[in-house]
Amino acid sequence: MKILVVEDNQSVCSMLEMFFMKEGYEGTFIHDGQSGFEHFNKEPWDLIILDWMLPVMDGVTLCRKIRELSKVPIIMLTAKDSESDQVLGLEMGADDYVTKPFSPLTLMARIRAVTRRFHMDTEEKEEGQYITTAHFKISKETREAYFNDDLLGNLTPKEFDLLYYFVKNPKQVFTREQLLDKVWGYQFYGDERTVDVHIKRLRKKIGTARQPFIHTIWGIGYKFDESAEDHES
Repeated sequence: MKILVVEDNQSVCSMLEMFFMKEGYEGTFIHDGQSGFEHFNKEPWDLIILDWMLPVMDGVTLCRKIRELSKVPIIMLTAKDSESDQVLGLEMGADDYVTKPFSPLTLMARIRAVTRRFHMDTEEKEEGQYITTAHFKISKETREAYFNDDLLGNLTPKEFDLLYYFVKNPKQVFTREQLLDKVWGYQFYGDERTVDVHIKRLRKKIGTARQPFIHTIWGIGYKFDESAEDHES
């Protein structure tokens, strides 16, 4: 697997290079955003890892520019731990993020997860058929989602994946750990806020205060239900 890493911290690069060698990954390490974008355009990559804070061009801008051209999986490394910062990276098209300082083993698990999910999405096409419900129409192949016949053109890749999974499994209650496993593709590694952030953003795009469609089941997790009003408040 060919991985492009855009990271200006040499210690992080050296650590990742060692773990990549153990996993049999081929890593290319670039230390500023502009050069990272140039290398991205030179050849195909299986995965991109971006630091948030980069010289010349920051990681969020680089993520957005890459996502405009490619669906390649992107993981962001960030020392920023606030929800707004995490949301910004995800809105720009990142598939996942890892907060510094991080365990290399955790990052390796995230790499396997996002690449496995990417290949599953590629292989499990549904011949262009839409799943249709009372309010939604969604296709995994075209990655188009409609709400009341209006195209939801502002969904991030992971918001689409989350909505698709909920629509396929209506009224089923899922824990955060189950959603991480089924939608993100990895077992729980201690950051269930990823699910909460995505659901909070997705609710704003598809529902209303009285009918958010994705409902909180206190003490358990979430469910998708078009027939029920929200009981979160």
